[in-house]
Amino acid sequence: MLMSENKGKVLVVDDNEDVLLSLNMLLRRHVEGVRILTDPKDIGRLMDTFDPDVILLDMNFHRNASSGEEGYQWLDFILKKNPKAVVLFITAYVDTEKAVKAIKAGAVDFIPKPWDNAKLLGIVESAIDLSRSRRNSSFENEKREIYTPPKTEDAPVLIGESPQMQLLNKQIAKIAATDANVLITGENGSGKDVVAHLLHYHSHRNNKPFISIDLGTIPEHLFESELFGHEKGAFTDAKGAKAGRLESAAGGTAFLDEIGNLLPGAQQKLLTMIEKREISRLGSTKVNKVDVRILSATNADLVSMVAEGNFRQDLLYRLNTIELHIPPLRERGEDVVLLAEYFSRQLAHRYKIDDVKISASARRKLLNHSWPGNVRELQHVVERAIVMASGNVLEAEDFEFSRMAEPASKPETLNLEALEQDAIMKAISRSNGNLSQAASLLGITRFTLYRKIEKYGL
Repeated sequence: MLMSENKGKVLVVDDNEDVLLSLNMLLRRHVEGVRILTDPKDIGRLMDTFDPDVILLDMNFHRNASSGEEGYQWLDFILKKNPKAVVLFITAYVDTEKAVKAIKAGAVDFIPKPWDNAKLLGIVESAIDLSRSRRNSSFENEKREIYTPPKTEDAPVLIGESPQMQLLNKQIAKIAATDANVLITGENGSGKDVVAHLLHYHSHRNNKPFISIDLGTIPEHLFESELFGHEKGAFTDAKGAKAGRLESAAGGTAFLDEIGNLLPGAQQKLLTMIEKREISRLGSTKVNKVDVRILSATNADLVSMVAEGNFRQDLLYRLNTIELHIPPLRERGEDVVLLAEYFSRQLAHRYKIDDVKISASARRKLLNHSWPGNVRELQHVVERAIVMASGNVLEAEDFEFSRMAEPASKPETLNLEALEQDAIMKAISRSNGNLSQAASLLGITRFTLYRKIEKYGL
């Protein structure tokens, strides 16, 4: 997910220069301004002169430190200076106790290292929206852990005029008004999260929380605690009670992304929750009623997982009361051009370029591409074209496709740079675009990988 427009200012505070460089490179393309600090003692000065909407704050500033106490101290300093400040903790040492303490101390969210770029951008965008809301409201009397975006004209939008997309839009309009559980299927990058947001936005629950839960990023040992909550003493580090994310979504919608990653024990509890509308926290015999609509998404073959014994058949039946499938971009014909024009307008506004057009030859090139990365890939391609183009008309040569999409049958080469580029693209492909995982596969640091991506223009 990329931010819909350049907005907001972000201050990043971390003693690791590699982390600062990575976040600066990532965020500067999506926000109005970024400032980075290695010394938290300068936070106060930057709050006065830069006035950030969001502060990304490391929890530990000394070598081998993992307690997070420094982070809590600086969080306290920030909130005393500005009670409306929006702070996101970032740390490599993630556990439930720290997450609970961070939220209770006033942090908005908790980002683990290494992070997924798209998810981090989504969290920062929501945090910026929250910051703007706090600035425009009497926040002091309404501190909440979960922020519910107001309903505005900037509704989520699903662009497409192909028969498949027209049918999908009609299905969404019909289903949104109900409380039916929906399973959203489709390839990576096809827009499953957009469909989930649309279903919530057009439902009677749209003034209640929309809680997105990426099951692919939650550590296995925290699955049940994160989803269902826990009581004090439920496990070794459970020093306080915590409401789970499903409980936090009460009255609203819970979006379970990558549902195929759900572990067997959590599958049973989720099934019970859906059937009985009840939740029991870890370490508790008390049963709480909860009213929440369940939307889920996957690119996995759940039917095959059921046959292999890796997913409960009864849970699958409950999740897909209605199944919505998003077709891959390569099957949507002229929608490619519609989306390219939509992204070009958005991005031209972001980069302050007037009246950007796409030439006929460029349209043909876009239509002839197979789009293995779907809408996400198209958005990236259009952005690169706008940044690199020499004029306001985007020509065919301005659009370059990822080497991941090229045919495998290339002439053998022993050129070291070519081999290195090929290895980088293969690593990025195998890690589904997660640069931290790609760097690990290559045996290099994320910082080194970023430098090589810039060097080769990948």
